[in-house]
Amino acid sequence: MARTLIVTPTYNERDNLAKFVGLVRAAFPPADVLVVDDASPDGTGALADELAQADPQVRVLHRAGKLGLGTAYLDAFRLGLSEGYDRIFEMDADLSHDPKYLPAFVAELDRGADVVIGSRNIPGGGVQGWGVGRHALSKGGSLYSRLVLGLDVRDLTSGFKAYSRRALEAIDLGQVRSNGYSFQIELTYRAILKGMTVAEVPIVFVDRKVGHSKMSRKVFLEAVGMVWKLRAEALLGRL
Repeated sequence: MARTLIVTPTYNERDNLAKFVGLVRAAFPPADVLVVDDASPDGTGALADELAQADPQVRVLHRAGKLGLGTAYLDAFRLGLSEGYDRIFEMDADLSHDPKYLPAFVAELDRGADVVIGSRNIPGGGVQGWGVGRHALSKGGSLYSRLVLGLDVRDLTSGFKAYSRRALEAIDLGQVRSNGYSFQIELTYRAILKGMTVAEVPIVFVDRKVGHSKMSRKVFLEAVGMVWKLRAEALLGRL
């Protein structure tokens, strides 16, 4: 069986982490879980260590401070590749990504997909708990990115994703510059430019019940500018 690593970056997720890890381990027992904690002041890292001590398939990567989502995933991808994992997943620890969808992701990977995206914007997908403004921001951001980059992917900003080893090796991780909202867009775009196959599976995203969203206007504006930079560099043959 292919070795699978499920990565979740954390910052102040102590109230959600144990439940999240338990649900993931139940939904797909063969997978290992890697918690990447950015020195959460609420003790998330210490809890992650306790979970790892109780379960050999749970591991923790501690980082020195709040260094950002993108670098958390890049550090985890490099670690996973160096340790021989065949598939690496991205998931949020805030329980917005339901582990029940993991078998559907695995099925697409087994059918040959290199990148699998949990999509809120295809039939069967959706969002629960968002207001009108957040809906508009998410759908508008994804549509805007699709148009600028010329892609058919319906949910470019989803953070529930899976990559084959082949995809992550094809992407030049050292050249990835996004660290926020645009990180998901950039990795998918780079994978497609390298000839990777992308599949979308429908998910229902449930807004977090505990804690606060890490989304901000600054993070969104970074994405607006980044898609144009990516498009320009692709046209110049630099991606």
